[in-house]
Amino acid sequence: MTTTRTNYLRALLVLLLAAAVAAVVLVLAQPKPAGAQSTGCDEEPTSVAAEDYWLRFKVPTGLMPDSQFDERPAKLQVHRIRPVYANGKCPSVSTKAAVLIHGRTIPAPALFDLREPATGGGDLSVQEALARAGIDTFAPSLLGYGNSTRFDEGLNDPGNASLRECPGEYPEGCDSINPLARLINLLDQQGEMLLNNPLAGERRAHSSKFRFARTDVWVRDIDQVIDDAIDRAEPDDKKVALVGYSLGGQFVGRTLYANNPNKLLEKRSKVIAKVSRVVFLNSVFGITKLPNGTIVEEQTEEPNTDRPTFPLTLTDRDGSDASWTPVNTDPQACPGRVIDGTKQQVWDQTMEQDTVGSQWGTSPWSGSGSTGGLNRTPTFSRYGWNKDVAKQMSKPTLVIQGLQDGILSTTTGTGTGRTIYNSLTSTPNKVLVEVECASHALMWEGADSWAGPHDMFNKALIEWIKSGTFNGAANGQFIVDEGGGTSAAP
Repeated sequence: MTTTRTNYLRALLVLLLAAAVAAVVLVLAQPKPAGAQSTGCDEEPTSVAAEDYWLRFKVPTGLMPDSQFDERPAKLQVHRIRPVYANGKCPSVSTKAAVLIHGRTIPAPALFDLREPATGGGDLSVQEALARAGIDTFAPSLLGYGNSTRFDEGLNDPGNASLRECPGEYPEGCDSINPLARLINLLDQQGEMLLNNPLAGERRAHSSKFRFARTDVWVRDIDQVIDDAIDRAEPDDKKVALVGYSLGGQFVGRTLYANNPNKLLEKRSKVIAKVSRVVFLNSVFGITKLPNGTIVEEQTEEPNTDRPTFPLTLTDRDGSDASWTPVNTDPQACPGRVIDGTKQQVWDQTMEQDTVGSQWGTSPWSGSGSTGGLNRTPTFSRYGWNKDVAKQMSKPTLVIQGLQDGILSTTTGTGTGRTIYNSLTSTPNKVLVEVECASHALMWEGADSWAGPHDMFNKALIEWIKSGTFNGAANGQFIVDEGGGTSAAP
């Protein structure tokens, strides 16, 4: 009897254990709630958060062209948009970070975090798109831009805008500039743009008689932001992706130049090791064709002659709108390319970042919708991003160019983007993407028949930063046609 009862209890225990195991297996087999890998964490961001902060430093002696700024305190404005995980990020979700470098005239928040005019939201914000994909983004306004330091004897002085051309007998002095710089730094802007406001009818002598910066000034800025971004974002690989737009491409290229001899910069191999992948969007490069047909090749190191003799250049609303100028001016071409309200939105956000220049000129900027005010940008010497620099780069690189870019060369087979791509002879992974219906303002542009270049760019950027591929390919040349279709380039 005792034996029978014992066997019965053992059998019952086995059945109970089997039922318990089956229940556990059933629970584990149930699908997980969307966005949750385990209780109390998120696989995807639930929202994003934006902030502006400053990196403070002293200008090293000899870094800037004008020695009066040596050892002066300065600060860089950094615009950050990061992913937010309401329940904490699941351990298996990787952390990625990107540093985005603006171009010659537009400060970082306006360029990379454009507020979509219709909603006030982030449909046209590159940073928000990346953050919603889980990428922590850092967009500095380099020295002389946005809310970063401009110096009272530098860009804050309207008397540092250009004077009439030398030689000339003028009581306030005169200015000279080389043919290449003359394309973007116009002479006598004091007389043309500032004479009534704020100069009260008289041109002024400069308080600084030098270009504001050289390329290596901004390379040092980028070095600082890379280190700061790694500290704040804590990416898994302890690296950042580096993105350069327009003139920002020159600064990125120079940042990755291993043979830079400037002793005021950190050892280049240490900086390069902190970069995972690179993106050049509508980037300038080392060859420029002057209006008279002369070809000027950019030097690897700073030239010793023909430097601008003034620190400040001004751009008005028309100059801002020039980013959208297409090669094909047929009004029927590329329908929907210019999204309603974006030109004004770019100008409004640019003026928000320049509270001094916004009040200069014939008609000061008076708030959203106003076309007044002037945008202050630095003069500089161009060098350091050419074929010799490109051929020693080894980081995986994505090159994107709009084929309706009216600012850079888009000549078939020899356009700026293709020239950069072909010059990357030591880069094992490289992709070229040419976009048929996109101008220099590609990151803000749409289309009637598809989401548009801005959406394509955001998706390409996310894929490249996360996987090092475009449409699944780590190498190759591609065309995005007018309808948004992607195919291998011939």
